[in-house]
Amino acid sequence: MNNVKLKDRFIEKKKKIEYIRVGDYYIPNLIPPKNIKGFQLEKYSALRLKYLKEHKKIKYHSLIMNNELQKHLMDVQSSCEKLRKKMINQLKKQENITEELKAKDQMEWVRKMNNISNIADEIVVIAGVK
Repeated sequence: MNNVKLKDRFIEKKKKIEYIRVGDYYIPNLIPPKNIKGFQLEKYSALRLKYLKEHKKIKYHSLIMNNELQKHLMDVQSSCEKLRKKMINQLKKQENITEELKAKDQMEWVRKMNNISNIADEIVVIAGVK
């Protein structure tokens, strides 16, 4: 058998993945994602992450391999927050919840605001997280 000198590392041209030789095997040199400054899992991004892990495993692993998971979760969080704010404003107009009501009957205003906040949350979770 020929004594062929194996390279210690090489880059696959098609997928641009670097491989490192460990013993007789080549293992992909996967770099962990760089943290985006100030990134924290919040309500909707945490729900999206859980959904991806449990129901969309291929998409989840694809996002990790392409170093796009954090950006994806940030986008989901941002779009869900915008949708929630929009829904609350629409529901406030629909239910006629005004500053006048707040000055007149604070408890009624709080009850109605809590109600529409919960409705908006449910709509966002159903529409935005999936």
